[in-house]
Amino acid sequence: MSPRRRRPAAARRSPVRRRTRRRGGRQRADDRLVVFLVVAVLAVAVVVAVVNWLLFHWWVLVAIGVLAVLGGGVWLHRKQQRARWEAVRAQGLRYGLPQLDGLHHARFEDAVRELMRRDGCQDAVRVGGAGDLGADVKATDPYGRRWVIQCKHRRNGLAGSAVGTPDLQVLNGTARQVHGADIAVIVTNGRVTAPAVTFAKQQRLHVVDRHTLGTWAAGSRPLWELLRAVPPPRKPTSLS
Repeated sequence: MSPRRRRPAAARRSPVRRRTRRRGGRQRADDRLVVFLVVAVLAVAVVVAVVNWLLFHWWVLVAIGVLAVLGGGVWLHRKQQRARWEAVRAQGLRYGLPQLDGLHHARFEDAVRELMRRDGCQDAVRVGGAGDLGADVKATDPYGRRWVIQCKHRRNGLAGSAVGTPDLQVLNGTARQVHGADIAVIVTNGRVTAPAVTFAKQQRLHVVDRHTLGTWAAGSRPLWELLRAVPPPRKPTSLS
């Protein structure tokens, strides 16, 4: 009779190991569940205790409410104060022509935007850049009129190249049709050629040359008081 083959010890123990692993996995899951339940019970107990304490010490809730109201009032007062100071600063904004000459062209556009805000155009934004389609600054004045401004900065001022008719043609082609302008303006710290001025009059465009820019930037008069034949207000306002 041939001797009976014995299975390897590892093979005989494998079912026991599998059962041990299953028991260990279940035990860890049970332990996690117990921990979760304990934490949940403790959290509920803490919440109940805090609520009961606050109900008994109701004056604490009143004090917190009063402090919240006072804090909100202080925050609102400071916000309004900052807005008033910003308005005062904007009203006092001034630029001299030498200062404007020394600006980078992008900062020149920023200066024009700030001057429009000084004049009460709270939504004035600078949109100049690649693909601006002839608009560097857009704004709505207090009378509801939409302004589209193209800026032409000349580093050398009057000695720089003059703004010519082609520049006005770009503005004329996009200001109203693309940007919805009521008032289309070109602003420069340099010179404007005579043909360009004539073209602007024919097409109801407005030119702010170096002289007009100097008056506008150095004073407190809004730009629409310095230009001729601007459209009438679109809507009645307190300034009408």
